[in-house]
Amino acid sequence: MSQLAKIREQQPLVHNMTNQVVANQVANGLLALGASPIMAYEKAEMEDIVSLASCLVLNIGTITETTFESMLVAGKVANQKNIPVVLDPVGVGASQYRRDVVKHLLEEVKMTLIRGNAGELAALGDVPWEAKGVDSGEGEYPLQDLAVTVAREFQTIVAISGEVDWISDGTTTYRVMGGNPLMTKVTGMGCLLSAVCGAFIGVTPQNSERLLAVVEAHAWYSQVGSMAAQSVSLPGSFVREFVDLLAIYDSKNLSDYYQQIEVEDLK
Repeated sequence: MSQLAKIREQQPLVHNMTNQVVANQVANGLLALGASPIMAYEKAEMEDIVSLASCLVLNIGTITETTFESMLVAGKVANQKNIPVVLDPVGVGASQYRRDVVKHLLEEVKMTLIRGNAGELAALGDVPWEAKGVDSGEGEYPLQDLAVTVAREFQTIVAISGEVDWISDGTTTYRVMGGNPLMTKVTGMGCLLSAVCGAFIGVTPQNSERLLAVVEAHAWYSQVGSMAAQSVSLPGSFVREFVDLLAIYDSKNLSDYYQQIEVEDLK
């Protein structure tokens, strides 16, 4: 059974501490997928809410000090209860405050997955990169190598999303092709992808299988984006078509849409 089929059978609860720009889109996307979303930010209820969840997703897009404190509590509870944690370091290179927040989270919370664009992961890997705000920007460092470097530094799975997605655990790296440029014209597509990864991880209890679960999430998401763009050509229409396809598309032909690349362990 694919992870997508498991999601639709188990309906995992995904706790999203996401940014206010995309909360509605993330909730609707997860519901269409077959998962169950919850958005909770109050520190006093973190232990109760996190304990119910199959996965916790931390997104710093509109981070505040109050939200950060709640994220820290939530992450620690998740670690104590062996609940996987996804970090989306939105715009981490845009300000010193964001860099400090992410540094603190990574020091205090064990992440299962860090997912972001090239600029965000370059900031975590301390790699020279030209980025503006939350945009991925441009740089010359090979993204395949960047995924491996950051994965090893933080002992986690890393996914760099873009025209080509690179996913690595520091030893094995996958390349996922597909998607469509329309996906870059809609706010929150990356944030929703982080939540979708949370759903895929949430139905994958074995740590050894989570890398492949993240690969499947990216491959399926890219394929849905490609299919949605076949029917529409404008961003607003694309969002509607994309969410509809999240609800009806299955993964029977998923293997046609990604290639595995095993990377030799660097000494």
